[in-house]
Formats: sequence, structure tokens, C-alpha cells
Amino acid sequence: MSDHPITEKWPATQPERLQLYSLPTPNGVKVSIMLEEIGLPYEPHLVDFQHDDQFTPAFLSLNPNNKIPAILDPDGPNGKPLALFESGAILLYLAEKTGQLLPKDAAARYETIQWLMWQMGGVGPMFGQLGFFHKFAGKDYEDKRPRDRYVAEAKRLLGVLDQRLNGRQWLMGDTYTIADIAVFPWVRTLIEFYQAGELVQIENFPQVTRALKAFVSRPAVIRGLNIPQRP
Repeated sequence: MSDHPITEKWPATQPERLQLYSLPTPNGVKVSIMLEEIGLPYEPHLVDFQHDDQFTPAFLSLNPNNKIPAILDPDGPNGKPLALFESGAILLYLAEKTGQLLPKDAAARYETIQWLMWQMGGVGPMFGQLGFFHKFAGKDYEDKRPRDRYVAEAKRLLGVLDQRLNGRQWLMGDTYTIADIAVFPWVRTLIEFYQAGELVQIENFPQVTRALKAFVSRPAVIRGLNIPQRP
């Protein structure tokens, strides 16, 4: 572990535990929620964007893409430390490491991964762009065509999700998986943080709102949404 420069900026008080470097954003809380769900001991470290922590040489040594979350597992494959970034890859790694929240049946496993990739390639980028054009600097643009483009795509994705959840408790039926952990932090952010529920007419997606309510009621989710704690 001491060979990794990131431990100099964020020293581990419990180096035997998995080290999480993150911020409570939709992508960041995927991993903290996952860790809370599976009960794997870990130590969180706040990567403070207000101080550009993500651009420091220490953080870039772990993730050259300067994004959160990232992990350093002292007990990786073959007992060697493993540094890993990208939230989807981390979810898969933790699921396979612990044998939890990913079906063992091959067909169901790949179907779960399919929905994880759907979130990574669609929901995250599109909802994020909508947030920019609705709540942040993009809201001041007089030309509303960019915003409307992402509104339309967000509504389409919500429709896909609503249809998938029709008759199912979770994305994979009665089984709660890493696909749900990937998707619902973004749905929550779209509605609560970006305040875009009215814009996307969230009331037209009752299965989505029903599943989101169940998701945010889970004790592990409640804890994970606030890890690492902001100063």
C-alpha cells in the first residue's frame, strides 16, 4: 500500500481495509452504497473538488482520468493491492469479490451487466447534461434547444426504465443487484438535486418513482448517500 502515492495525501488509518476515494455525487455514492450493502470494511476519503483534489498528482496516480470514485484494495486478486477506477468496474469487482448483488446464473449475470452498462452509457451522461442545462451555467443560455434535447432523451430513458420495472420490484425482478445501485442514485439526483422532476414529467413514470422510493428507504442506501461526509 505504501507504494501508492495516493496514500501520502490521504493516509490510511486502517490500511488493512479497502480505501475509498470519493465524493457524494451520483457516481460516488454508487460505491459507498455498494460497500454498505455488502458489509465489506472500508475507509472513506473525501476528494474535495472545491480544492481541486482530483487534479493532484497523488489522485492522478490512482486515476489518470481525474474522476471519482476510485478504490485501493489491499487484498486484491492473488492477495496483492488493486487500484481501480470507474464506478461500474468497481461495482463489478466488489460483487465478484464478495459473491453478492450479482446473479451467479450466467444469463442473469450478463443481463444485470447489461443494465449496468445502460446506466453508464446513457442515464449518467444524459441526466448530467440535463442538470447542466437546467440548474447550472447552461440554464442562462438563451437557446433552449440543447436543454430540450437532453430533456427528451432523459424522458426516453425514464420510459425504458419504467417499462422494465413494470411487474418487477427491481431491474432484475425480485433480486436487488448492482444494476439498481448504479441507476437509482442518478434518478434521485435528477429529481432532487437537479430539480428536474417537473421538466421530465416524472409523474408519468410511476414504476420509476415507486422503485426509487424503495431504494432510498434501504438502510445501506441512507448511510451510503452521505459517504464520504462533506466538510
